Amino acid sequence: MKISYKTDLEGVNWEEMKAVLVADDFDNGRSPRQLARSFQNSYCTCIAYAEDHIIGTGRALSDGVCNAYIVDVWTLSIHRNQGIGSQIVQTLLSGLQGQHVYLFTDDRADFYKKLGFTARPTGLQIVVGEWLKNQ
Repeated sequence: MKISYKTDLEGVNWEEMKAVLVADDFDNGRSPRQLARSFQNSYCTCIAYAEDHIIGTGRALSDGVCNAYIVDVWTLSIHRNQGIGSQIVQTLLSGLQGQHVYLFTDDRADFYKKLGFTARPTGLQIVVGEWLKNQ
């Protein structure tokens, strides 16, 4: 099966992305419209396809100078451990030269360490208002 990687968002089927994320238990509640907005507002993106079906995602937020944050890295369960996630992350990193890149994971630290990331001891968070209730 041929896997392709797209860094532009032309022709993305946001309803399909939502459905496959739900089916693969990687959904965080965003609607298809919110997924589109999240990806469109990103500094760089990468979506993996098997034929015409979405099987992986990743995106980075960045100031374009010194700081970036990678989010939404996911590979469809049946396609894991085939290098797809690694290719997604490497594609994102190639667009972030010279920047400090951070990410959060609660269950895949070993995956990211193999890609050169180092563990950091702390992080903090806050949700302003109600989760996913925004404009």
